[in-house]
Amino acid sequence: MDCSQVQFCDRKTQIDLQQLQELFQLGAFWARDRKVEDLAIAIKHSDPVISAWDGDRLIGFARATSDGIYRATIWDVVVHPDYQGAGLGRKLVQTVLSHPQVSNVERLYLMTTNQQEFYKRIGFEVNQTTTMVYFNQPLSLPSSAISVEVECDIG
Repeated sequence: MDCSQVQFCDRKTQIDLQQLQELFQLGAFWARDRKVEDLAIAIKHSDPVISAWDGDRLIGFARATSDGIYRATIWDVVVHPDYQGAGLGRKLVQTVLSHPQVSNVERLYLMTTNQQEFYKRIGFEVNQTTTMVYFNQPLSLPSSAISVEVECDIG
């Protein structure tokens, strides 16, 4: 496929949330049920946010979160099925890696279910030592829960 016309963009405001939701439904089994309003929150709190466009059609997406110095995580790398295999996924990840918010961190993480070989070719390594996860559940307090006040006197 000729992808010479594909444009990459790092402006969050450029993202069409409806198209992003459709892209996830087509190309990301792990994100098919995401709501537009939740996508907006995720994008707001991510930097960089990289998108790939064929004209006005969103065909690729990746984002990262970072503290800017120690750790960063790449999230949601997805390429439209019609454009897979043309190097766009690699270009999305490399664009994230070269972004100033990510390029100087000590360690960069990502989670993947089926694409370990793809990420190894870019330079990622399997890491067996960071395998813990916390599944955040809604907090349910009994109606008789005690109110806690925290006071801080800095002086």
